[in-house]
Amino acid sequence: MNQTEQQFLKSLENKLWTAADKLRSTLDASQYKHAVLGLIFVKYVSDSFTLRQNEIKADINNPDHEYYLDPEDFGGIDSDEYLAEIATELEVRDFYTEKNIFWLPIESRWKFLQDNGPLVIGGAELDIGDKKKKITSVGHLIDNALEAIERDNIKLKGVLNKHYSQLKIDQAKLNELINLIATIPFTFEGENVLLNSKDILGHVYEYMLGQFALAEGKKGGQFYTPASIVTLIVQMIEPFEGRVYDPAMGSGGFFVQSEKFIDRYANEKKIDPITQKQKISIYGQEYNHTTWQLAAMNMAIRGLDYDFGKEPASTYTNVQHPDLRADFIMANPPFNMKEWNTGVDDNDPRFKYGTPPAGNANFAWLQHMLHHLAPDGSQALLLANGSMSSNTNNEGTIRQALIENDLIECMVALPGQLFTNTQIPACIWFLTKNKNPRVDKAGRKLRDRKGEVLFIDARNLGYMKDRVLRDFSFDDIQKVADLFHAWKTGEAVNNVTYEDQAGFCKSAALADITKHDFVLTPGRYVGAVEEEDDGVPFAEKITALTSKLCEQFAESATLEAEIKKNLAGLGYGI
Repeated sequence: MNQTEQQFLKSLENKLWTAADKLRSTLDASQYKHAVLGLIFVKYVSDSFTLRQNEIKADINNPDHEYYLDPEDFGGIDSDEYLAEIATELEVRDFYTEKNIFWLPIESRWKFLQDNGPLVIGGAELDIGDKKKKITSVGHLIDNALEAIERDNIKLKGVLNKHYSQLKIDQAKLNELINLIATIPFTFEGENVLLNSKDILGHVYEYMLGQFALAEGKKGGQFYTPASIVTLIVQMIEPFEGRVYDPAMGSGGFFVQSEKFIDRYANEKKIDPITQKQKISIYGQEYNHTTWQLAAMNMAIRGLDYDFGKEPASTYTNVQHPDLRADFIMANPPFNMKEWNTGVDDNDPRFKYGTPPAGNANFAWLQHMLHHLAPDGSQALLLANGSMSSNTNNEGTIRQALIENDLIECMVALPGQLFTNTQIPACIWFLTKNKNPRVDKAGRKLRDRKGEVLFIDARNLGYMKDRVLRDFSFDDIQKVADLFHAWKTGEAVNNVTYEDQAGFCKSAALADITKHDFVLTPGRYVGAVEEEDDGVPFAEKITALTSKLCEQFAESATLEAEIKKNLAGLGYGI
């Protein structure tokens, strides 16, 4: 984004989060996020509906358009008949659905919520079209709107969280929340800038997801992966087109970044001009029902078609896409998940490289993804660092089998403090079934990489964004991604050519990995950064350090004696 866009969105997100957080009252973040994010979704579909309605009005008044209505045919421009005909035309469902706009009945439109919110705080009977309906509260008003959206849009059936009337929140505050979200603009125009409702509300939705993940702490990581880590993986795996799959999708961050990646680098729209279909087909699975709903709303806000299966379900016992062979698989599954195999067949074909232990699902996730990977596909997943070296309960044997079958392409060690929900050190595994020379879906000519694994130690990259969380800058992300692509192609990428760098990266042969007992920790291979020789002989350095240490020991003894003396004077002898 350019600076003008950044400033606008930054001021908007700060204003919204500060105001929304003040309205939170007695609700904790895990409940309140659904209240806020659900209303942002309604605002998005309502904005889209209103924008389309304005287009239809313009077409009706345009003599050159097929929708044109000649006022003279209805008794003049101010006649009741003409105005009634326009009103009728604006309610023709097909005019909206033909442009992939969700059809909204009257009670689901944002203006209806805003106008009637104050009236129903204590309950009221409302006119909805040609019917009257008793609405008992603001929460009931919102639930009624969501039910109507689902009823008239099959794609959203079961997606919306219709529990506003059950929230233990002051109804006046819920009405304030409606008025706050109403301030999110349709568009923003500046010099060389035009942001539409999808851009703005998509950004706000993503920002709010991140803020709620921070507010929820450990639990927040179950639905949200930090955007910079998702961006790093997407930049490295480059999902330009094809089937994209996430078996532990949370709120759908990898799909969002895939769309952004295409927009940023493909120099063309994400819709194929010939087939008029998305260049990426999105497949996801999620066990948690409310998180599954968040992901579906996240896709709908961006106008992305998706297949999240028939229902929220366990990836291990109720696979929603059994026949899928994906071109790109990306995931941040739960680290070190226990008891994952309850109900899983002992002869499950997914685990061809070894049965993972019941007490840790790391290699279960990895093999599940491999099972669903297309022959030329690429996969990336975040795992705890222990996955790179553990020999517990068959894990070492599985890792050895993956290495010997030449499935590992790259290992990236990450810095600490990247996650809101865990301090467990993490790494990224990149795997592929085909290291032969070929042209990938991004159009890159890949060299023969058989028998090679790239190790990147990124633990020293990033910056502290606050006292507890580290983040990657875009330059950090670009540095790692360019290095990876330069290694894969053997050619310069953005003026970056690959060569081993002590302390940072190393291209290792399978023979080297075998010598290290099939441990995949990058630090084992990249070595240490060579320190500049200061010209002082080693013996002199040791003598100086020993002398300094003796001085500090003596000073410590003096301080200890002084402390004992003072304590004795206070009657606390040691």
